[in-house]
Amino acid sequence: MVKVAVIGAGVSGLVAAKELQQEGHNVVVFEKNNRVGGTWIYTPKTDSDPLSMDPARETVHSSVYHSLRTNLPRQIMGFLDYPLSKRESGDPRTFPGHEEVLRFLEEFAGEFGIHELTRFETEVVKVERKENEWIVESRGGDSVSQEVFEAVVVCSGHFVEPRLAVVPGIENFPGFQMHSHNYRVPHSFKDQVVILIGLGPSSFDISKDIAGVAKEVHVATKPNPLLKGMKLENVRNICFHTLIKCVYEDGLVAFEDGFSTYADAIIHCTGYKYHIPFLETNGIVTIEDNRVGPLYKHVFPPSLAPGLSFIGLTFRVNTIF
Repeated sequence: MVKVAVIGAGVSGLVAAKELQQEGHNVVVFEKNNRVGGTWIYTPKTDSDPLSMDPARETVHSSVYHSLRTNLPRQIMGFLDYPLSKRESGDPRTFPGHEEVLRFLEEFAGEFGIHELTRFETEVVKVERKENEWIVESRGGDSVSQEVFEAVVVCSGHFVEPRLAVVPGIENFPGFQMHSHNYRVPHSFKDQVVILIGLGPSSFDISKDIAGVAKEVHVATKPNPLLKGMKLENVRNICFHTLIKCVYEDGLVAFEDGFSTYADAIIHCTGYKYHIPFLETNGIVTIEDNRVGPLYKHVFPPSLAPGLSFIGLTFRVNTIF
């Protein structure tokens, strides 16, 4: 039996804790929030800095917006032994809303006794290896404590630390800027001209969400022949463009395709950076070019295995857990 610290009680942390417990290990889950669910916990609160650039900002873990639905069917969002099944009182859609996913995770945690393993409202502030042990320093309320573990599983997620677009002149834009991490509802963009940078799932959702209240929505993305002349069903005020060429001090935004417009707001839908500030490995595990490594199978750093592992780092994996 090994004493294992699991950091985070989102999807990855829950399944890691369940599997480790079933193998007979002594598992302790550290969760900064007061409930399980990780990024699937919707909150109207956002970072105190809309661009999430200020290192002293008040941060919010979740990036979920009010209208968010899954972009994968429920059939491949469950676990092999615990599917995301339709429930009479739940969201019956194949692509359910975030509330349905959160309820599923809470039921999963209850079914396998994960709540009893979890220290809620406890933030891990430092993880350090000493000889063959791991020292986990955590903060709960006003108290800070240290505890020794034989292994640590990092499940802290990678949708918290935003990455911004590099655009000439954007630092002088007179209008409002934010990262999609801090987007929740469209109301504040009523009758505005809004620019979204990027065309990932969040940009696709948010552009349609905002189009219902905005005057115009323009999406800047890398050149893609599939977007030429593209129209979204029931949406008339969304236009797709190539990347932004320059942003001017008077609010004019010029695109590489020759189009330009005065904008009221710019939303960076440009993804996230891996961010594991609490982990100290003396340079063995690094984050370079937004990649955590070196890792075997994206999980184990070879020289520290099996005492240290990472679950849920990959971005584009469509599979049943």
